[in-house]
Amino acid sequence: MRVLKPVAGQKQEFRWMERSGRSGEHVKEGEEDMCGIAGFYSSRHSYTQEPGRWRKILDEMNRAQKRRGPDEEGICLDDHCGLAHVRLSIIDLNRGRQPMTRTVQGRTCTVSFNGEIYNMPQLRRELELEGAVFESDSDTEVILQGYLLHGEEYVKELNGIFAIALWDALEQTLYLFRDRVGVKPLFYTRRGDTLVFASELKGIFAFPGVQPVIDRDGLCEIFALGPAKTYGKGVFRGINEVLPGHCLVCREDSVRDICYWKLESRPHEDSFEKTVEKTAWLVEDAVKKQMLSDIPISTFLSGGVDSSLVTAVCAAELKKQGKILNTFSFDFEENQKYFRANSFQPSQDRPWVEKMAEYCGTNHRYLECGNTDLIEYLFRAVDARDLPCMADVESSMLYFCSKVVRYNKVTLTGECADEIFGGYPWFHRKEAFETAAFPWSCDMEARQALLKGELIRELPMEEYAAAAYEKTVRETPVYGGDTPEEKRRREISYLNLKWFMATLLDRMDRTSMYSGLEARVPLADHRIVEYLWNVPWEMKCPGGLVKGLLRFAGKGKLPDEVLFRRKSPYPKTYHPEYEKRLGEMLLEVMEDSAAPIRSLIDREKLDRFLNTPSDYGRPWYGQLMAGPQMLAYMLQVNYWLAKYRIRILL
Repeated sequence: MRVLKPVAGQKQEFRWMERSGRSGEHVKEGEEDMCGIAGFYSSRHSYTQEPGRWRKILDEMNRAQKRRGPDEEGICLDDHCGLAHVRLSIIDLNRGRQPMTRTVQGRTCTVSFNGEIYNMPQLRRELELEGAVFESDSDTEVILQGYLLHGEEYVKELNGIFAIALWDALEQTLYLFRDRVGVKPLFYTRRGDTLVFASELKGIFAFPGVQPVIDRDGLCEIFALGPAKTYGKGVFRGINEVLPGHCLVCREDSVRDICYWKLESRPHEDSFEKTVEKTAWLVEDAVKKQMLSDIPISTFLSGGVDSSLVTAVCAAELKKQGKILNTFSFDFEENQKYFRANSFQPSQDRPWVEKMAEYCGTNHRYLECGNTDLIEYLFRAVDARDLPCMADVESSMLYFCSKVVRYNKVTLTGECADEIFGGYPWFHRKEAFETAAFPWSCDMEARQALLKGELIRELPMEEYAAAAYEKTVRETPVYGGDTPEEKRRREISYLNLKWFMATLLDRMDRTSMYSGLEARVPLADHRIVEYLWNVPWEMKCPGGLVKGLLRFAGKGKLPDEVLFRRKSPYPKTYHPEYEKRLGEMLLEVMEDSAAPIRSLIDREKLDRFLNTPSDYGRPWYGQLMAGPQMLAYMLQVNYWLAKYRIRILL
């Protein structure tokens, strides 16, 4: 590890850069928060020879991602690297602007950062003891000073969610870091000898010459795996994703992919009592750390154990400060009238939300989404994700985030508990142990229900999905002491972390950031993921109690009736008019000779599908995506192909 220590109290040099606030004025440098990053690197270009051209490109990349950071924007241009940044202000509101540059003892480094570092106060104190001199209160400067003192290995000290682009001008090296579980997105591609990167795909397409092209693999991603996607891939041809827990090192003509964090399987030596105690501490500490903000926070509250635990910890902490927590719950218009209990959704959430809001003394708001907004936001959800996504499961979250941000710009959610603590039905079903396929999406026939026969014959959908599944299973960290059943359970857990959780994290990031809202996921703290990975099933699910470990860890924080409530997932609409309108819209699309989906969908199959009652009990993806969601997904695919003017290569 390289160590470069400034003399204690030494004045550090600052570089001036072009930056603009909302009114376009030039402003002084400071530091950051939840945002969007973008840029490019080439050892062969000298960007400062044509600064106007390259600054314009950086501005275009910022403009493409502006919804991620509506408060401010900035760019930095060096000989071989350009960095861009749009900012949503959460911490150090007046001095948190990016890209940020520091020069210490002749070494100049610049960083563009999207995310939050939750252990920032502790890291800052440690760096100050080592001689670092800070000019802001932001976590971005902690990253920068940490790198100046300790080099690229410092990323291992960060507890948070992040995508980081760091340019070391002395070493002429660009580093691209992504957080351990992949909460924050980071895509990249090669354009000749130039590496181009951005938080979102739309940022990549803002670079001249990068075209949206889908080949056979891309179509398999959409139809065989979607709305999931292979980790490390950007679906579009030639576009990749920095893997969670990885760093790209770009130097001269090489790009090295380095893994700095991964799960390790080993024996679990704690007793059940000690495991409950450690889990309780980790959950509470993660929530408290993620309350870090210079503006008021809120939580999403469904009345389930996950969001209720997060809410209870937040409400208790704010109560000590004499503050009241804002909470929000989501449902659909007339769901009380049309709701039908099933194995996935045994009950409605509202009575449980009411209990928790009263118990925690929160300022609660009930938000509802109607059919018109739900359908309208189907297409905005594609704008946000740059891909077809989780249909109304995603569009509704996008709608709700647009409402929440009117009250709060930061919220904490209960996402990821099911993947980490084993809450989904497929953790418990015999067929998941016996079927060599993704347990949330194992019926390829359902996915092909509307596709043309020639497309099905042309695309190796089954082979593609099987190869993706088998690759992940092979990567699962093994422990020699596992029984065959426990080994298989690890595989199912790893599949969930790498695929299903990644899809939900993408959904949470895009739907929140599209609205200028920062959504945090404390239960996905990497320390919780690491610890729970090796906890045996009989402790995670004691006596067959689903997520029993989390429930026991929450003892004393929630009423028992909430703590031991049967799991019910994110709600969806049961309104018959919703499915009817989707069918009518897809038929209208099929009548449009210019609609790109016409070359993919079989009209006779569509007619039969629309005349067959939807089976809400047999989703084709996850727990919620059944008949109506297939129609919505196809509408999203059509919109996506048309809007992005995608060229299809078979």
